[in-house]
Amino acid sequence: MNDIERDLLELIRGGENLTVEFKSDAKSLPDRDLIAAVVALANTEGGDLFLGVEDDGTPTGLHANHRNLTGLPALIANKTIPSLAVRVEALELQGKPVARIHVPKSRQLISTSDGLLQRRRLRVDGSPEAVPFYPHEFTQRQSSMGLMDPSAMMLEEISTDQLDPLQRLRIRNAIEKYGGEQSLLALSDEELDGALGLVKTINGKPQPTVAGLLLLGSEALLRQHLPAYEVAFQVLHGTEVRVNEFYRKPLLETFEQVELQFKPWVIEEELEVGLFRVPIPNYDRRAFREGFVNALVHRDFSRLGAVHVKLDDSGLNISSPGGFIEGVNLNNLLVAPPQSRNPLLADIIKRIGLAERTGRGIDRIYEGMLRYGRPEPDYTLSTAYFVNLFMANIAADRDFLRMVVEQHDKLGNSHVEPLIALARLKDERRLTTGELAPALQKSEPQTRVILEKLLEVGLVEAHGTGRGRSYTLSAKVYQGAGQKVAYVRQAGFNAIQQEQMVLSFIDTHGSIKRADAADLCHISPFQATRLLSRLKDKGAIRPVGQGKGTRYERSL
Repeated sequence: MNDIERDLLELIRGGENLTVEFKSDAKSLPDRDLIAAVVALANTEGGDLFLGVEDDGTPTGLHANHRNLTGLPALIANKTIPSLAVRVEALELQGKPVARIHVPKSRQLISTSDGLLQRRRLRVDGSPEAVPFYPHEFTQRQSSMGLMDPSAMMLEEISTDQLDPLQRLRIRNAIEKYGGEQSLLALSDEELDGALGLVKTINGKPQPTVAGLLLLGSEALLRQHLPAYEVAFQVLHGTEVRVNEFYRKPLLETFEQVELQFKPWVIEEELEVGLFRVPIPNYDRRAFREGFVNALVHRDFSRLGAVHVKLDDSGLNISSPGGFIEGVNLNNLLVAPPQSRNPLLADIIKRIGLAERTGRGIDRIYEGMLRYGRPEPDYTLSTAYFVNLFMANIAADRDFLRMVVEQHDKLGNSHVEPLIALARLKDERRLTTGELAPALQKSEPQTRVILEKLLEVGLVEAHGTGRGRSYTLSAKVYQGAGQKVAYVRQAGFNAIQQEQMVLSFIDTHGSIKRADAADLCHISPFQATRLLSRLKDKGAIRPVGQGKGTRYERSL
């Protein structure tokens, strides 16, 4: 068995999922069933269809009718609308001929030539199934892929006379309060509506957009024309429900009322740093605002379900209907280009000043947690159906906050990435660029640049060179926190001390292996290899054996 076949069998052993489908061909799979399976994959995330494999992952081979795979791509293209281009690969698994059909994710809806439109989803038990793609779901897919803007859609059944003029005053007040575009304040109501995109003109007649309804509509209009729009604010203490409020008011009014509900639950302490007193809230208000505004603005308005803000003993949860937009996932939240499911609404909120104008509100959420020495914001409970932000309510690390405040100038204006690096080093003690890169969501070279800048300003120290180069918080940071012993323990030992420790180990135990040296000196296996080579070159030790079993003894 070669490496390719081994990798394929490993993939198949993983079973079917959203992107992997098995189809038995023992009785010659009908073309309509094959095309339907391909369409469902294309309308979801794309993936691989293995023809000639049973549902349990057993390769049983291709029927004689399908042994010649040359015409299969053309068959699929001819029987899909619009035509779908796939790639077909002939394989042999466990002596059986199998076809691997690579199906790309389509940026437009694909149906069979018979008009069948399907997508894939996961059952409760985690197994996949193909289900009909209903018309009301078209908007969800197109908006999540950035192909349309639901918030810019016109509502011809609503007259501008039905809009609430008091909400325009609320918009003007928000612009002044949050530092929005001051030029908007000089506009008349009609000009303001047009400038923000709240109202658009069709055949000379002004009509509200969905965004306009959200900001200027009455509660009755919102219930009638946007039934999915709802916001819940809950406070739980154990099993006791202390607050349980639901809102269907215009967006700005809802934001203000939820912010007022949230305010009493923010408790502040103080930390003295030099001549200044620094507040330490249990929840950073700016981080809450960004998280809540993101939930309101980027939610999927075609999917039923409320935006939930829930406070409990463990922390703050903010959830929003609709998964991450196309191209955004847990592994690139910090670096993905700013984009929204509702671009017009997002633009309006930024121009009012309620959201970060750069589109990097996620940085503010991270900063609001990390600067106090708390855990990073947690999005891991998010699914394809909703995004969930969790901010833990744990005690602030006062020493870490003191360092952040004192070193603010050295960290720079945009210091989310250095904060992440410092926080990880505080928790993990010693990291290489390769170990830290996933947390920063950057490449190793980019991570090294960040670490070297922290090295220049004296916040971290480097140990070793080359691939094994690792980093710890500096002596100054540990001393400022009153943890001098911790610094010595994490910084490790100098080269001479390391050599003496290895020799003492050999004198006691007769020999040493590379893994023993790495563990003994708190260094990487690569650094341990260099240490042992240095001692060998000095004639102090000699290798015995070869390969992984090599051990080192004192030279004779």
